[in-house]
Amino acid sequence: MDSEKLIKVFEAFVRKDYESFSRIALDVIEEENRKKHHLLAKRLKQILNENGVSSDITTSRQLPPVPRDNEKGFRLLDVKKVFLDWEDVILPLETQETLKQIVSELQKEDVLATYGLQPKRKVLFYGPPGTGKTLTAKVLSSIIGYPLVLVRFDSVISSYLGQTASNLRKIFDYIESGKWVVLFDEFDIIGKQRDDPSEHGEIKRVVNNFMLMIENYEGDSVIIASTNHEHLLDVGIWRRFDEIVRFDLPDRERRGKIFEKYLRVLKKDAIDLNEIVDKSEDFSGSDIEQACLEAVKKAILQGKDSVEHESILHAVVKQRERMDAKKVFKHE
Repeated sequence: MDSEKLIKVFEAFVRKDYESFSRIALDVIEEENRKKHHLLAKRLKQILNENGVSSDITTSRQLPPVPRDNEKGFRLLDVKKVFLDWEDVILPLETQETLKQIVSELQKEDVLATYGLQPKRKVLFYGPPGTGKTLTAKVLSSIIGYPLVLVRFDSVISSYLGQTASNLRKIFDYIESGKWVVLFDEFDIIGKQRDDPSEHGEIKRVVNNFMLMIENYEGDSVIIASTNHEHLLDVGIWRRFDEIVRFDLPDRERRGKIFEKYLRVLKKDAIDLNEIVDKSEDFSGSDIEQACLEAVKKAILQGKDSVEHESILHAVVKQRERMDAKKVFKHE
């Protein structure tokens, strides 16, 4: 980092100008990546995402108090600032173009308004687990420049009748106070089919209330609902969204790119990427990440500065065993 940039980052921090601080920090990370200091760049990004400014920006800005559940006083949501870019998520070109269109519409909202048009603000992500839905929401938050609101369904769902709908109302009241990217992750919990005979009347009322809240929302935030179980969703949910994006398991080409992404922190010792990619068929991006981290950790703990082909292959086989074990457990 040059001396001028170092001075600016200190000045921004002292002034509590977190937007400038974030911008300079991202410049530093990009600079380290260009120098091929990938391990350092990754660590810096982790620090920003997991600590300090990014951990809870409600302490650094004058924001409304975070709503809480009346039953136990738990927070209904978390507010975070993330530092990611398109390169942090590997998606099909068509999916990326759809997402970039959403960003473009928000950035050119004034232009659309002159034609009586509005940007898309309600988006549904669906597809198998580990395919990048949550990560993509974080990337959109970073690129759009809106803080990320993570809805905590463990607190939203209450044991008291009527309290769940009240908690949802508190969340919508909160997000109407500013501009956020709001992620309702695994929202099929409250978007279930109303004709499901296994559910009681309270859940059906919650689903009705949630659909009305989504439909009537006219704030400036971007609402993203994400689910791994689209077959559980009520048919009325789908038409409440401006855009629907499917996330599939990565094809062969994308699996190769994901392996390269997570293995770049160390040198690669005579790796046959084709064989590794072939062995990872049906892996999600999350499965690949876990296998790569296993191989990288093993190399680091052994004092090596490179990761070997056999080590990665072993990690892939081990991850396959984990996946098979989950399938058996699921069907027992």
